[in-house]
Amino acid sequence: MSAELPILCIGAVLWDVIGRAPRPMAPGDDRPGRIARRPGGVALNVAAALARHGLRPAVLGAVGRDAEGAALIAATAALGIETRWLRRGARPTDIYMAIEDATGLVAAIADAGGLEAAGAAVLAPLIDGPLGAPDRPFAGTVVLDGNLLPGLLAGIAAHPAFAAADLRVAPASPGKAERIAPFLARPGATLYLNRAEAGLILGRELADAPTAAAALRAAGAARVLVTDGARAAAFASDDRLVAACPAPVEAAHVTGAGDALMAAHIAAELGGAPAGAALAAALAAATRHVTAEDDPCPSR
Repeated sequence: MSAELPILCIGAVLWDVIGRAPRPMAPGDDRPGRIARRPGGVALNVAAALARHGLRPAVLGAVGRDAEGAALIAATAALGIETRWLRRGARPTDIYMAIEDATGLVAAIADAGGLEAAGAAVLAPLIDGPLGAPDRPFAGTVVLDGNLLPGLLAGIAAHPAFAAADLRVAPASPGKAERIAPFLARPGATLYLNRAEAGLILGRELADAPTAAAALRAAGAARVLVTDGARAAAFASDDRLVAACPAPVEAAHVTGAGDALMAAHIAAELGGAPAGAALAAALAAATRHVTAEDDPCPSR
């Protein structure tokens, strides 16, 4: 370990398998398109984007003791991400499968069985190991994703080993949004959600991102960034609320856009950017991600 702390990204480390059709699809459609496999998962995606920003990320998660796991670790390390604290387990390496069309995400299934089976063991290096312990808590930035089980996330929110950390938390998907509700009461934690996820946590429909950000703050959240697709996004902290609109673009692919946004916002803030500039940098990164003409990894 050097004196400089890495940014720890904790959660899903898996293979993304993304199929994309150039035309809109309906249930039951069978269309020609393109299929790509690439390293993925929220924690890994954020780590990869942080590495592209010149930062020093590490991933904590679970990877199988299979050929797919070995290949994933090698591919992750090649992205400039520290992998030494990944836990190897008996279950097959996790995988995420999605179908996208010209309108965006059609459907997706995330098999995070390995991460779920590993449970709290993925935190061992941080709770009682080389990265920290309750009496010497990790004092750097920690990214958490909602693929961790609800009980584990609730425990992290109150665990003394995380007391000094700059926590950045994302739900991973609307279906897992309520898992991060315990962080509403966590001082200093930053939550990254879309408007639908904010509504699920608060139990009501929210008109737009600024409304959602203000409502989350009123519910106890210290810092929040809320997106709303092509509409205005908002960041709220203390008595400040800033909003900005993403550039109007045609998306080439959508999977991982929120992860790119989260990483860019973290990088901007760690670089000293004020709230408005950090939000603008985050939206610009998401726009670059969705408009990239070529998939970041080749088809297999």
